[in-house]
Amino acid sequence: MSGAKPHKSKSDNIKDDNIKSRYIPVPLKFWIGHVAASLWMLFSIYVSVPWIRDLGSIISIPLSVIVIAGIGYIPGYIFMFMVVGLLLDRQPKFKTTDPKNTITIVIACHNEEAKISETLRYVSAQDYKGHIKVIVVDNASSDHTAEAAKAAAEKYNLDFKILYENNPGKFNALNYALRFVDTDFLITLDADTLLHKSAVRYLVSRMVSAPKDVCAVAGAVLVRNSRENFITRIQEWDYFLGITSIKRLQGLYQSTLVAQGAYSLYMTEVLREIGGWPDAIGEDIVLTWKIFATGKKVFFEPSAVAFTDVPTTLKHLIRQRSRWARGMIEALKQFKTWRQPSSFVRYLTGINLIMPYLDTVYTFFWIPGLVLALFGRFWIVGPVTLFVIPLALFQVYILYKFQKQVFNFLKLGVRRNIFGFIFYVLFYQIIMSPISVYGYLQEILSLKRKWK
Repeated sequence: MSGAKPHKSKSDNIKDDNIKSRYIPVPLKFWIGHVAASLWMLFSIYVSVPWIRDLGSIISIPLSVIVIAGIGYIPGYIFMFMVVGLLLDRQPKFKTTDPKNTITIVIACHNEEAKISETLRYVSAQDYKGHIKVIVVDNASSDHTAEAAKAAAEKYNLDFKILYENNPGKFNALNYALRFVDTDFLITLDADTLLHKSAVRYLVSRMVSAPKDVCAVAGAVLVRNSRENFITRIQEWDYFLGITSIKRLQGLYQSTLVAQGAYSLYMTEVLREIGGWPDAIGEDIVLTWKIFATGKKVFFEPSAVAFTDVPTTLKHLIRQRSRWARGMIEALKQFKTWRQPSSFVRYLTGINLIMPYLDTVYTFFWIPGLVLALFGRFWIVGPVTLFVIPLALFQVYILYKFQKQVFNFLKLGVRRNIFGFIFYVLFYQIIMSPISVYGYLQEILSLKRKWK
C-alpha cells in the first residue's frame, strides 16, 4: 500500500547482520587477500625445494619449476586469495527489496517446445510487484516452440510478444529482441531455466541498490535436473559451490566476469551503446568484458536464484564446458587484460589469462603424476600439492556456509548428494582440465562453432 512502512524481509536481516561487523574497504580486502596468498606461496616454495631438486633430476630444474608452479604455487595462491576474499565478503545492503520498475525478460529459443511452457509458468509466478514484459525469440526452430510459447503466455496472462529470427545463433536472437525492448532493464533467461519465486525481485533490488556505474547483475544459476544421473549430481556441486564461489569473489570486487545469458539483468541503454551481443561462441563472456572496457561494473546477487538443466551425458558436458573455455579465449583475444580500466578487472581477467597454462600443466603433468603416485613414484604429485587440498576443502566449507544461509532465507533445502560431493571435491578437476584444454585448442584451430 502506498505510504505504508516497508516490511523488513528475512533477506534484509541477513544483510543487516553482515554489515554489523566492522567495514573493511574493498581495496583493503583486495590487498589483504594478496598478502595472505603471497605468504602462502612463500611457504609453499620453501617446503618444495627438495621436490624441485628430485623432479629436476628427471626433467631439468627450469621445467620442474614450471610444472610445480602450475600444480602447486599458483593454484595455492589463487585458493588462498579466494578463501580470504570469501571470509571478508559482506554483501551490500539492499536499499529496497520491493522495487516496482517495469522490466523485460527476453528468452531466446531454439527447439524448446517441451520446456518453454514451464519456464513461462515460473515467470508468471514471480512475487515481483513491478510490471513484467516477456519477449520470446524463436531462433530458427524446427519444432512448435512459438506455438507452445503463445499458448503458455495466454494461459498465464503474460504481457507477451513472440519474435522470429531465422539467422541461427543466440546472439542474433538476443540482438533482434533488443530492438523491441522499451524498458530500462532487460533480463535474459534461458528457455530451460526456472526462476525461484523471488528471483526477479532480488535481481532488480540489487541493480537499483547499486552505484550508478553498475550496469549488469548476474543471478545465481543452480542445477534443476540434479537427480537425473551421476553426471548431473556432480554438476550440482559445481554450480552450488564452484561457480558460485568464483562469482561471489568476483562480485566482491564489482567485477563478475560473466553475466551469464542463462539469467542476468542488464541496463538496456548500455547494451545498445556497446552494440548488443557479439558474434561469439561465448557471447555472454565477451559482452561482459565489453562492458568492463567502458569502465562500468557488474555485480552478482546470490539470492536471485534460478534453476537450469545441465548436460546429462559426458558428451554434452564436454561440448558445453569446452565452449565455455573457448569463449574465455575469445574474450581474452578481444580485450587485453592489461588494458582494462579497473585494477580489479585486470587482476581477475589475469587469472583467466593463466588458466590455459594451469589446465595444460594439470592435464599433461598432474594427472600422469597422480597415476605414477599410485605406483609409489612421487615425482610430480608431491607435498605442495597436498598443501593445496586443505585450502580447497576450507574454501568449500566457507562457500557451503554462505550458500546454506542463502537457501535458508529463500526457504530452499540443500539436497543430499554425498557421492556427488565426494567425486566433485576429489576428481572433478581431473575431468574439467582436459575438457578446457580441448576448448582452447578448438579456438586456436578456429574449428566450427556450435550454439548447443
